[in-house]
Amino acid sequence: MDTNLKEGYKVKNFKGETKRYVQALSLQDNPELIAAYRRIHSKEGIWPEILQGIKDSGILEMEIYILGTQLVMIVEMPADLDWDATMAKMGAGPRQAEWEAHMAKFQKAAPGATSQEKWKLMTRIFKL
Repeated sequence: MDTNLKEGYKVKNFKGETKRYVQALSLQDNPELIAAYRRIHSKEGIWPEILQGIKDSGILEMEIYILGTQLVMIVEMPADLDWDATMAKMGAGPRQAEWEAHMAKFQKAAPGATSQEKWKLMTRIFKL
């Protein structure tokens, strides 16, 4: 069990105004595939080109949370960046198409779907 579950996760503070996007995606209901998906998203498993592509696109923070077969991704970026342009820049990065093809076997999504097509933006319904 993740020790942060009950202790919470620390949040970075960034200079300047930021905005947050929250997305959802479903995984195949297969424990072996889910375990492999978790491994490839670990610090040791993630491809360096993918991490660099995320950073180069202007994204400040990206987190993925899992519960069963459901994923939630939180993306934080500078307030002046355009979501579609940022996703297009990230999608054009080195090995990104290869990464998406590799991820497709884990995800419930149409074959050949881009990251932006697979991950669905969520609507916030409450804010304190």
